[in-house]
Amino acid sequence: MKYFNCLMLLLLIIGNISAVDTESYQFIDHLLSISGPKAPEIYEDAVIFTVPSSYRRVGITFAHEGFSKIYWFRNLMVSGEIPQSGNTETPPKPPRITEVDSGFLFHVFNFPEGLSQLEYRLIINGLWTTDPMNPRTKLDSGTGLTLSVLELPALRKVDSIFDAPPGHLRFIYSAPSGEAVTVAGSFNGWDPFMYELRETSPGYYTLTLPVPPGTYQYVFFHRGRRVPDPGNPNTVFTREGTAASEIRVN
Repeated sequence: MKYFNCLMLLLLIIGNISAVDTESYQFIDHLLSISGPKAPEIYEDAVIFTVPSSYRRVGITFAHEGFSKIYWFRNLMVSGEIPQSGNTETPPKPPRITEVDSGFLFHVFNFPEGLSQLEYRLIINGLWTTDPMNPRTKLDSGTGLTLSVLELPALRKVDSIFDAPPGHLRFIYSAPSGEAVTVAGSFNGWDPFMYELRETSPGYYTLTLPVPPGTYQYVFFHRGRRVPDPGNPNTVFTREGTAASEIRVN
C-alpha cells in the first residue's frame, strides 16, 4: 500500500493575497494540516477554498467584484516516501522519494472590510457552477444564477506589538485554537517556559508584560519551534546565530 509522510511544502503559489502572511510558519503549518478538500474555512481575514485535485482546472469569481475577475486554484504538492515492494527472498528496496499529490487544490482569498456575506461561483473544467464543498446557495434574482454563499465574520482590528502602552511589551500570536504558545527573550534570560500567552479569542493569543525602557529581542515557542514574530518586520540574529525579533520600548 502506498503512503507518504508529509515532509515539506514544495509549491505554494497564491494570488491576490496581502493581509494573510502566506509565507509565515503559522499559515504553512495550518495549510499542511488540511487532510483533504472540505468546506470553505475562515482563516484570520481570509477564506481558504479547497476542491478535489481530480478537477483539472478550477477558478473562483465573486459577486462583489461583478464576476469580473477569475482567481485560479493551485495544487499543493508535498514530498513523500513510497516504499518499494520486495518478496520473501529479497529484502524490500529503500523508500523512493517522490512528489505526492496532496489530494486537493486550494485558493486563499482576503475578504474586504464591511462585507458580511461572500457570494461566488466556481469554474470547474470550463463549466460555471456552485461550490461542491459548500452546501449553502442562493438564487440571484438579477442574473438568475445560483450562487454559493458564505457568511463572513466582522473583521477585528488586529493589535500590534507596536501598539503596546509605554513601558510594556504586548505579544500577539495567531495559531489554531487550544494550543500552547510561549515567549522568551532578552527580558527573561530566554527562558521558554516562564511566560505563556493566553488565548483571548479562538486562535488569538496575547500577553502584556511591564518592562524597563530599552531594546529587546524575543521569539515565540510553538509546537517545539522557535518562531520570530510574524507581525514584527524587525529581525536580528542573536550571538548564537538564530533569528529573533527586536522591539524598542520607551
